[in-house]
Amino acid sequence: MTYPIERIRNFAIIAHVDHGKSTLADRMLQVTELVSERDMRAQYLDKMDIERERGITIKAQAVRMPYKSKDGGEYLLNLIDTPGHVDFSYEVSRAMNACEGAILLVDAAQGMEAQTIANLYLAIDAGLEVIPVLNKIDLPAARPEEVAKEICALLGGEPEDILKVSAKTGKGLETLLEAVALQAEILELKANPDREAEGAVIEAKLDTGRGPVATVLVQRGTLKRGDIFVVGEQWGRVRALINDLGERVDEAGPSLPVEVLGLQGTPHAGDTLNVVESEGKAREIADYRQRQAREKQAAAGARGTLDQLLAQAKADADVAELPLLVKADVEA
Repeated sequence: MTYPIERIRNFAIIAHVDHGKSTLADRMLQVTELVSERDMRAQYLDKMDIERERGITIKAQAVRMPYKSKDGGEYLLNLIDTPGHVDFSYEVSRAMNACEGAILLVDAAQGMEAQTIANLYLAIDAGLEVIPVLNKIDLPAARPEEVAKEICALLGGEPEDILKVSAKTGKGLETLLEAVALQAEILELKANPDREAEGAVIEAKLDTGRGPVATVLVQRGTLKRGDIFVVGEQWGRVRALINDLGERVDEAGPSLPVEVLGLQGTPHAGDTLNVVESEGKAREIADYRQRQAREKQAAAGARGTLDQLLAQAKADADVAELPLLVKADVEA
């Protein structure tokens, strides 16, 4: 089905770890009216290597969800399921850069955890429209009225206006979908499909058998098979585009997440993809960016190696030791 560009929206689902983001995304797919597409997607997701550790999402995942609202309007919603653990705040932040809105999910029993608040501030800094939602209202320990007041203390509004759902039972999800559709109408976002493509890399990895693969959310223009592009320090020619159903497609318009094959190297998540006019131009831009990265790395290395710094610290009696916990990004 073809959707008007103004009816395609990108929403990140953000929350503290184990507050039900992935369950909510799965359940929202189940209430769509396009059953055949939903079943196809479910089969594909079963085959995908969804990167989770002990049931916790550790990579951002994009899923396309068709939805028909009560007023008869048809929408295409891209749900970006983000990690909830504090160690993956950077992944959450860069996923938000590809979105227009965010669903802030709060456990009705646990309340506003530290990472919930951190993700909320990330969404506000990214300029996203935030829809606060209370989840797990079916639990005996749920205290929705009290937690709704906690949310309103940060976001404003009235506690009774906070949406209350159960991702497990499906209660309240139709109301949530209507709220998302309404927010999409209010934002009046549009993108021009008739231009060279530009998009954001949600995730990238080196896949055995397929080579470097990047999951890209196209933001402007239309990405086509055969297009030459630059993404971060890498370049490539689109050899294949695979949508969220696992189908090969010839092109991807604005707000459609696709896996892109044909890269010369693995880019970084958060890099911007731009289509260029020639292979020579792509090589030139990629080479320039690689030189800049090497020079920056060399300048940092000139300050001294870690061993040299440690030796200098031991030799200086006035230097105090400070234990550090390093938080770093991850790459597949």
